[in-house]
Amino acid sequence: MDVSVPDGGVAGGKPKVKDYMTRDVSTVSPDATVEEVSRRIAESDEHNGFPVCDGRRVEGFVTARDMLLADPNEPIFKVMSQELIVAHPDMNVNDAARVILRSGIQKLPVVDDAGNLVGIISNTDVIRSQIERATPEKVGKLMRTLESIHDTEVEQTRRQVPLAELTPTQGKVYADELEGRSYELERGLAEPLVVIDCGGDGGADLLLADGHHRALAADRLDIDEMDAYVIVVDETIELGMAKTAEKEGLRTIDDVNVVDYARHPLVETTKRLQ
Repeated sequence: MDVSVPDGGVAGGKPKVKDYMTRDVSTVSPDATVEEVSRRIAESDEHNGFPVCDGRRVEGFVTARDMLLADPNEPIFKVMSQELIVAHPDMNVNDAARVILRSGIQKLPVVDDAGNLVGIISNTDVIRSQIERATPEKVGKLMRTLESIHDTEVEQTRRQVPLAELTPTQGKVYADELEGRSYELERGLAEPLVVIDCGGDGGADLLLADGHHRALAADRLDIDEMDAYVIVVDETIELGMAKTAEKEGLRTIDDVNVVDYARHPLVETTKRLQ
């Protein structure tokens, strides 16, 4: 089985899936009957589906929905889903969180290079804590970059920013990821935006450096303000991303194009077909 890990998913110091996944996973055999598995689901308070494994090797996944109209004596391998999205144990846990939320799946099986099941990740509380923990690192890196390039000092604050005052620096977003961000927002799982304040303290020139999908999703949900890490820079500095926004005609988040003809590459690289 071919399982790809997105670029950057195994970087040193990054939280990995293997650090937070559940290793004790309940599975079912491909030869188990629909009746047997349906009974297990009905008697369980935690499961609405199971990975289907031949030994340790993942062959598919079966949910209650897959078995609705099936003959009770039908073997599971005939009704299970064989098109899976899986994670590798060395995958960045933040990437795994985004796959889970963007795909709308409840559980992400974790497999090793041989296709053997080694765990499952589904705890959104853990995912949320890791997303929020990673954000300050991202902000710090951006601050150091700005200071190095422009030979200046910058400051960081955290505050609510009005979406109507944001200038985007990215011309397009993916429709499927936009749906995932809406899912996050509705469940309180969204990480803060990263914004550069080019107008001094409270100035109106707010560049959206990171979080375009979240900002557009919030706007669609009629949210007026969002939590943000705000990097305050000297108003005399002319930033390259500001020039890019002006060149592409990006003035408000309404100018960002939603691309709905292609799935995000992260999902494509973690999907395998049998």
